[in-house]
Amino acid sequence: MQSLIAENNEKRKLLNKENKKIYEDMLMYVRLSYKKSEAETEEVLMELLDHLLILQHEGKDASELFGTDPKQYADEIVGELPQVITKKVIMLFFMGVFYFLGVATFVNGLVSSILSYGFGQLESNETYYIGTLSVNTLLSLGIAFLVVCGVIRYISWTCFRNVSKVFELLVTGIVFGTLPFCIFLALFYFMPSFGPSITIELYWLILIGICFYLLGNVFKRKA
Repeated sequence: MQSLIAENNEKRKLLNKENKKIYEDMLMYVRLSYKKSEAETEEVLMELLDHLLILQHEGKDASELFGTDPKQYADEIVGELPQVITKKVIMLFFMGVFYFLGVATFVNGLVSSILSYGFGQLESNETYYIGTLSVNTLLSLGIAFLVVCGVIRYISWTCFRNVSKVFELLVTGIVFGTLPFCIFLALFYFMPSFGPSITIELYWLILIGICFYLLGNVFKRKA
């Protein structure tokens, strides 16, 4: 699998500017169909690249292979690929979950510890309510999952299109940045406290965040 990807990366360097642009759009669009067999996806992409290189050598352009509507051609390829949820996809899912929890917990603990121990702005410990924490965590993971899916959809949408940098900056900044951040803040601010409580020192959040991150690394290696 990795050898196919490496070979693809090398062969793409032989494409001219126009063919490289349309092929890389095709490659990105097909690879983002993550529910498809990765092995067969890479084999199909390599076959397309080989055909395109032959056409280029003969002085023909990409339309000879992909037709006048490359996106439709890509949709046909994706539709023919077998659908499968691989072990790698599952491992990457759990990797993302633990990375998200690790980074969020670590940053929270680090900032809170600095404000508490460095500037005396916060108490040195924090009380958490298990019910509230569980609901906030599940909702936060759900929002993060939707953001990731949205990013994938957006990248797929930009394939075969010339999107202005200003538009791209506005969409990614507002839809995938500012809006989710505001929702996260609203969750933690408006969610009522309920369930059993636990009080811990703020620096423990840093250690817990590191543990979550290390668990993410374990799933990354298994992927």
